[in-house]
Amino acid sequence: MSTKTDVQVRRVYDAAKDDDGARVLVDHIWPRGMTKAKAALDEWCKDVSPSTELRKWYSHDPAKFAEFTKRYKSELKDPARAQALEHLHELAKTQRLTLLTATKAADISEATVLAGLLRR
Repeated sequence: MSTKTDVQVRRVYDAAKDDDGARVLVDHIWPRGMTKAKAALDEWCKDVSPSTELRKWYSHDPAKFAEFTKRYKSELKDPARAQALEHLHELAKTQRLTLLTATKAADISEATVLAGLLRR
């Protein structure tokens, strides 16, 4: 019997909620205009973020999301990113995990790709 991992995706600019569990920023760049106190993070896991080249190529173009997902999953096999992903898996085993991103389109972000992988 498998237990479904409780992972959600939210924007870092949204106010923290009591039921967020562990709040982890998964962006490579710190969100513009956001203070550490306001972000209310448990941690910043930038090692799991996509490469600069992939982020720039993707540019949050909805038409590129499927290809971005494929390329990003490939990048997650890199040892440093794989280790960061495993860390997120470990966090998600014991509590709700809220993956945070600064993008306006959280549903087509790296956080959404990661949430899908963590829910497996």
